[in-house]
Amino acid sequence: MKALIPVEMIEKKILMIRGEKVMLDSDLAELYGVPTRRLNEQVRRNISRFPDDFMFQLTSEETENLRSQFATSSSGHGGRRYLPYVFTEQGVAMLSSVLNSERAIEVNIHIMRAFVKLREMVASHKDLAKRFDDLEKKYDAQFKVVFDAIRQLMIPPEPKKRKIGFWREKDE
Repeated sequence: MKALIPVEMIEKKILMIRGEKVMLDSDLAELYGVPTRRLNEQVRRNISRFPDDFMFQLTSEETENLRSQFATSSSGHGGRRYLPYVFTEQGVAMLSSVLNSERAIEVNIHIMRAFVKLREMVASHKDLAKRFDDLEKKYDAQFKVVFDAIRQLMIPPEPKKRKIGFWREKDE
């Protein structure tokens, strides 16, 4: 199957909001080749298919944060009368059933592949982070003796205390 949309382009549209990887309704509408209001109409008509873990509406603060990140409204996120919706991976998969077109099916396949690729990358990074932590622990254990010795050398010697008062030396 010829790539309808490059995976890299889709990956750039996947955002992390509230700890979830999501896509904006306007970005999805653009990919599907439909107006954002049409996409949201279909979602509202089939709202029982979109529980909170499939789709949620952004707060004003989250929307402002997005606008400041993109620093432009030309990406389709500005000039809206309502707060945008975002769709999780499951929500995106459900969209293909409510946007009943050949393009929606093809786009969904590409989006699902992008989500899978991102999941694999995250898993790879977690594996690298664990390996690094293991090496760091091993490194610390091997050089603990050296670090302890250096710490001992860094402690200044206690000064010899002089006795207070006058002392006569003993006559022999």
